[in-house]
Amino acid sequence: MGSFKGHALPGTLFLLVGVWHIWSSLVRYLSNPKSFRVRVWNPVPGFDGKLKYLELYLVAGGAFIDMCIELLYSTHLKFFVNGVLNPHHMNDFEHGGMLLMFFIFGAVGLLSEKTRFLPLPEGVLCLVAAAAFSAEYLLFYFHSTTHKGLEGHYHLLLVLLIGLCVLSIVTGALLPTNFPVDLSSGIAMTLQGLWFYQTAFCLYGPMMPDGCQLKGNQIMCRSSESQIRGELLATFQLFSMVFGVLVAVAAAYGFAASRYGHSDLNSLRVLQDGLD
Repeated sequence: MGSFKGHALPGTLFLLVGVWHIWSSLVRYLSNPKSFRVRVWNPVPGFDGKLKYLELYLVAGGAFIDMCIELLYSTHLKFFVNGVLNPHHMNDFEHGGMLLMFFIFGAVGLLSEKTRFLPLPEGVLCLVAAAAFSAEYLLFYFHSTTHKGLEGHYHLLLVLLIGLCVLSIVTGALLPTNFPVDLSSGIAMTLQGLWFYQTAFCLYGPMMPDGCQLKGNQIMCRSSESQIRGELLATFQLFSMVFGVLVAVAAAYGFAASRYGHSDLNSLRVLQDGLD
């Protein structure tokens, strides 16, 4: 069982990173399409380089803080009961393991970029990030099978978005010059962040579907019709979210093209028209 804050906090992190990834991907491609390369993280320009690694610090720091909350605060340091892991906090241990993977990605990225101890190519960093998202995928996949009803449906849709993150990042490692793949990674992360928010508001906030309510630690619906209506509403919400994000990306592309568009873009269009 989750909570509003438990979904809103990671949703904020994924949303910020996803939106930044989309914008950076657009600017890098439009500025020089011929030299475009897939990046699993994007440096912040300006400020004399002081904020260059902000994204990696945000990922590592956010994951570490959230991991400490899950493992230290939520468990009240009661890790073991009668010599075994505390069964009342298995959910916290699972979340902590997932967050550890994202912390490792951020830390490995910083070590690779700022030191000589771990010089990794971008493709390897992509695979490290994919491993973190794979851990998240497994966590929420099993959540979606143990959480029944409306809550399970929201988790199942989240699993699909996480799977898109894994697929796009791995594809980026295999196709390091492909702009659509890099852009898809940002879109998938943005959708995941938005869906965390949607889940928070619908299951633990003021947007609970009619006929369903939060009772104790479970989402209960008065009838099967109420549950089905809630699941259909969730699917429609995801569709609307995907449509809205794609429209926003198209608008951002047009804006970025007007400011950062490179002359090579026109030559590429002419070449494509000639091939057609």
